[in-house]
Amino acid sequence: MGGFFFDSSARSVLGLVRSSNEDSAFVSGRLIAVADGMGGHVGGEIASRVAIKTLQSLAPMLTDSTIDTDSTEDLLLNSLYTIDVEIGNYAHEAIEMRGMGTTLTTLLVRNDRIALLHVGDSRCYRLRANTLEQLSNDHTVIQELLSQGAITPAQAVDHPQRSILTQALMGDGEIAPLLQLFEAKENDRYLLCSDGLSGVLTTDEIKSLMMESDKEIATRSLIDAAYIQGAHDNITILLADLTRTEVIVNEVLGAAL
Repeated sequence: MGGFFFDSSARSVLGLVRSSNEDSAFVSGRLIAVADGMGGHVGGEIASRVAIKTLQSLAPMLTDSTIDTDSTEDLLLNSLYTIDVEIGNYAHEAIEMRGMGTTLTTLLVRNDRIALLHVGDSRCYRLRANTLEQLSNDHTVIQELLSQGAITPAQAVDHPQRSILTQALMGDGEIAPLLQLFEAKENDRYLLCSDGLSGVLTTDEIKSLMMESDKEIATRSLIDAAYIQGAHDNITILLADLTRTEVIVNEVLGAAL
């Protein structure tokens, strides 16, 4: 088929104070995603599962090489609305699930472009050579305050509103999706993660561990480091190297299993 593929290592594990996993992930050769659910009862794990399983069902269309690139990117953008409707339908049928929701951060590689679709505070990082860059923008009250200059990064660390999202997939149609496009380069390494990782490790710590050439070792090391820091939340990590060697995989993790 040509073009680029994601060669991935992924893990989804319980945090040290959680009894269930509300995170889900999807891994394929050209489409990868992480979702972090929220909501009482089992709402969070159901919401993230619905998001990931819906995305998995759309993957054959999103990775269809006979569809032109612009149309594929439009389909990816619109997939968020499909997922949001599915979550809404589930919540409508099960009253106790109302208020459940999920983040979703997904990457699609097509030809020489990477498309990033993102809602919530699960993150996407790119390691290119020795430079680590956060490509996603957190949809949180804290990020808005930081962007406005209302608080400092030091104040954000223990701010009482640090966990409040400004956008999430909750089945209510209240989303404003933005598709970001990036140039694909061979050997770039991408990290998708729930805030169980990014909430306890600094950017420098994440970068240091991502620099390990063996992505399986890097994935385990990131998990171990999060546990050392307390890991109060579930941790989901998807580490993907960009390669021109064809990768055939179709897997889900976490609550989506």
